[in-house]
Amino acid sequence: MLGRLVFHLFCGVNFDVKAIGGIAVENTPEEVKKLVIDKPLAPSEPPREGWEIIEIVEQQPAEAQEIVQSSKGIFLVKVIAEVVMVARNTLYKSPFDEPIYWASWVYKVSWRLKK
Repeated sequence: MLGRLVFHLFCGVNFDVKAIGGIAVENTPEEVKKLVIDKPLAPSEPPREGWEIIEIVEQQPAEAQEIVQSSKGIFLVKVIAEVVMVARNTLYKSPFDEPIYWASWVYKVSWRLKK
């Protein structure tokens, strides 16, 4: 009974959405750059030590939409990516002489039958 209910709730389809995201540093104040001026470049894998959590003051979640045709009709598939945690490491620097950052986010996936 529950399986049938879930099947009908999702319009008879279940899309497997694989979202990939990344972050970019838009502007780094000079006083932050000074924290890493004499530090080595970050290794190819994220280091285990040196991370500090940074408060998320403001964000605008990223959103993408695609129209997908299936055997059950045409659907509008939407993905919203929202950052939930950010950390900075000042024991290493990026090639741009900035601290390295790491962000964790959640993907909110939904779809609607397009009329």
